Amino acid sequence: MERQSSFSRDLGHAAAETYLITRLTFTLLRYLGVGYRWYTRLVALACYALLLMPGFLQVAYCYFFSSQVRRSIVYGDQPRNRLDLYLPTNTNGPKPVVVFVTGGAWIIGYKAWGSLLGLQLAERDIIVACVDYRNFPQGTISDMVKDVSQGVSFVCNLIDRFGGDPNRIYLMGQSAGAHISACVLLEQAIKESRGESTTWSVSQIKAYFGLSGGYNLFNLVDHFHNRGLYRSIFLSIMEGEGSFEQFSPEVRIKDPRNREAASLLPPIKLFHGTSDYSIPSDASINLVEALKGVGAEAEVILYEGKSHTDLFLQDPLRGGKDDLFDHVVSVIHAGDEEALAKDASAPPRKRLVPEILLRLARHISPF
Repeated sequence: MERQSSFSRDLGHAAAETYLITRLTFTLLRYLGVGYRWYTRLVALACYALLLMPGFLQVAYCYFFSSQVRRSIVYGDQPRNRLDLYLPTNTNGPKPVVVFVTGGAWIIGYKAWGSLLGLQLAERDIIVACVDYRNFPQGTISDMVKDVSQGVSFVCNLIDRFGGDPNRIYLMGQSAGAHISACVLLEQAIKESRGESTTWSVSQIKAYFGLSGGYNLFNLVDHFHNRGLYRSIFLSIMEGEGSFEQFSPEVRIKDPRNREAASLLPPIKLFHGTSDYSIPSDASINLVEALKGVGAEAEVILYEGKSHTDLFLQDPLRGGKDDLFDHVVSVIHAGDEEALAKDASAPPRKRLVPEILLRLARHISPF
């Protein structure tokens, strides 16, 4: 009875949030005069989701009914200040932790989008915290950065209560989530370099993983406009062109005043598909070059022919071997011989969507 009540409460909460953000988004689009191109993308998105529905339904079932998932843990006092925890079944000893920030063009992000990654990493004895944050028009970029930073603080200070190791925390973001989390990490390093009071330390983050992210708003505004995220909306999300430098990690890291902050950053690994037309792979290449230019440890790994969604959705739904997933796990488990041995003998991941549907989805993907 208690479990059923919890399910009903969480489902009602998710439905209310989804309704609110959908209503606000369509109201915003109507007032800004968004036209044919945007609505054709919405239709393509609906078809894309329908083709991948066999996998989404399996993941959703686990999300709502698995005892490994702790949904909607409150980490702050703002709307959507909640996170989901994905816990390994093996509870022997403290586990490494990944704080994951989902994408969604700063408009349609939601913590549940990280459920497939969370469930799969939990199978490898890694705790995952998927942090939700205010999307536009509920909030703008500074609100998003503030929310995610508060979520990271919650994990750094309290994850030991859930079996996590506060000394082995990794930060990861995908698409818009990669941009936001990179802003959070750099802002935290800058604050610490200036001696400002903080509630968590960048030294607690053992590595940063950025997946298909954009890190220079000056280079993205025209690209997004041509892709259907019109300049008027983008400027509203990013609080005007005057804020571009503050929320462009690639630009900000080059500022000589932030040289000490660069020395505080953890190892940074960026992953990008060369056929990503939503955010070109040059975005990751350029950030790594900027980071190396100031002495930070950074690496970019490119996946030939992969699109914006291949790395995060189609490949994981395909099952079997996944180079990106294996790379992330190997970094997290580096130095842990027992965990690496278990990884080596782990069974292939289950296929969740037939290949023909995955190929059709890739063909019509609006991303």
